[in-house]
Amino acid sequence: MRLPLVDPADLTEAQKPLYADMKAGIAEKFTGFKAVDREERLLGPWNPWLHEPKTGSAIWALTRALTENSCLPDNIRQIAILVVGVDFDAAYEIYAHIAVAERDGFSPARLQTMLAGDKPDDLTPEEEIAHDVTFALIGGGALPDDMYAAAVGAFGPQGTHELITLVGLYCMVSVTLNGFDVPVPDEDA
Repeated sequence: MRLPLVDPADLTEAQKPLYADMKAGIAEKFTGFKAVDREERLLGPWNPWLHEPKTGSAIWALTRALTENSCLPDNIRQIAILVVGVDFDAAYEIYAHIAVAERDGFSPARLQTMLAGDKPDDLTPEEEIAHDVTFALIGGGALPDDMYAAAVGAFGPQGTHELITLVGLYCMVSVTLNGFDVPVPDEDA
C-alpha cells in the first residue's frame, strides 16, 4: 500500500467532513466486506480519496449519487462492477464486490467464471446485456448502437445512463486502487 491509512485523530479540518460523510455512507450502503478497520481508519478507495479531500469529495459525491439514487437492480450493478474489477485486476474491488454478489445470491460457479474473465452461461437476458455493455465499454471505442439500444430496452434511458456512468466510476475506482496498491484487508486486523 502506497498511502498510509489516515488515523481519525490526525484528520485535517478539510478531511474531517469527508471522513464523517464517507464513514456514514459506508455503514449505510457499503456492507458485507471490510471497509473500516478496528482503529476506524477507512480502507479501499476511501483512504486515497481522504488523502486529497477536494478531489476525494467530488468522487465520493458521484459514488453516493450512483448508490443512493440507483434505478438498476443490484445484480445488474454487481455484474458491471465485477466485469470492470476483473478487467483491471483490482484486488480490493474484486474482494468487496464478490462479497456483495455472494450476499445477493450469485453462485460460486458464476463468480468463478467471472473471475476468469469469462461470461457466465447462467445470466438472465438483462444481466447479459449489462455484461456485454460493460465489456464493450472497457474495451474502448464507442458503444455499438445495437448494444446501446438493447440497454435502453432493458433498463430505460435512465438505467442505461446509470450503467454507463457506473462503468466509468468503477474504472476510476479500479485505477485508484491499483495506482495506490490498495490491498485486500486482513479480516482479523
